[in-house]
Amino acid sequence: MRVKDAVGRFGEDVAVEFLRRAGVVVLERNWRCPEGEIDIVGHDGAELVIVEVKTRSSGSYGSPAEAVDHAKAARLRRLAIRWIEAHRGDPAVPEWSSVRIDVIAVVRSRRGGGPQIDHFVGAV
Repeated sequence: MRVKDAVGRFGEDVAVEFLRRAGVVVLERNWRCPEGEIDIVGHDGAELVIVEVKTRSSGSYGSPAEAVDHAKAARLRRLAIRWIEAHRGDPAVPEWSSVRIDVIAVVRSRRGGGPQIDHFVGAV
């Protein structure tokens, strides 16, 4: 596994645990379609939550969340629609009252402490 992939996987694992502690039910991880990938799909009550996770080994180049630009935000909105379309009619997936797209930024600690986690609710 490449270092970049390992860092990304670490960040997603941290984000899933963070979301679960916050009461979000995780439905899927790394959902893919021809247009791209959603890191985490979950729900917070009746609200569908799409989560983009950005992870960095350090904060030297700014917050990982800064990597979510207008193009990435537009892609996430399209992917949210694709996920909903792909799961329409599935009895295990309820209708959602609303959809939000969050960004979770994770910076690994090099000093042995826990990672820094910033959760931007409804960021996109």
